[in-house]
Amino acid sequence: MEKTLIGRTAIITGSTSGIGLGIAATLAAAGAKVMLNGFGKPEDIEAAKRAVARAGDGIEPHHSAADLSKPVEVRAMVAEAESLLGQVDILVNNAGIQFTSPVQDFPEEKWDAVIAINLSAVFHATKAVLPGMRKRNWGRIVNIASAHGLVGSPEKVAYVAAKHGVVGMTKVTAIELAQTGVTCNAICPGFVRTPLAEVQVGAIAKAKGVSEEAALKDHLLAKQPSKRWVEVEEVARMALYVCGPDTGSLTGSALSIDGGWVAS
Repeated sequence: MEKTLIGRTAIITGSTSGIGLGIAATLAAAGAKVMLNGFGKPEDIEAAKRAVARAGDGIEPHHSAADLSKPVEVRAMVAEAESLLGQVDILVNNAGIQFTSPVQDFPEEKWDAVIAINLSAVFHATKAVLPGMRKRNWGRIVNIASAHGLVGSPEKVAYVAAKHGVVGMTKVTAIELAQTGVTCNAICPGFVRTPLAEVQVGAIAKAKGVSEEAALKDHLLAKQPSKRWVEVEEVARMALYVCGPDTGSLTGSALSIDGGWVAS
């Protein structure tokens, strides 16, 4: 892989597994020093760190266990990254949680939790990294939104509201920074193949009494015309491109990678 990010540093939230881990490994392979963030068993976090170190030619990543639902911990994570890495050039806001329920039954505490992690944490992290980015006149903020940041689905009121908010925040941030070297973009994936997502296939198959192939194509991926998963590596490569040195005019965009979902 071309080393387009040598000398750059990055925080990737929610990066001890799934999409975030894939992005962290890809940015490390391109030369960036990274800070991971996320919960998990100690052995799982160590495995994630080893995977990123292998991708980054042995450069050990740092890890923050910051609880992103708490603004003070988000700010502390950014301060720690600035201390350990010297600066923060790239912020990938990836962390997210989900809960499904009809609006009238949606638990208020679940609404608060989804909004805190999926939306408010993006604001607090962005606010914290901007002074340094503006001072250096270079930065890349990448918000991992969702196809649900552009369209709605039933029983996902908090998630859809949060992801629409992330897309809106992306636009405002980009406009405010348009005359600087700092960009802000959102990536909007459809259904991505991760261990947590794949577990849903078996559950749907059992509930519907159909094969796992039918559960995947006809139910889970019903809105995704490609009828295949978006792969983690595809999202990671898009993030790498957005973070690159030659994308200064790419800002304020909501970039779909969803197998044609929002086009249909």
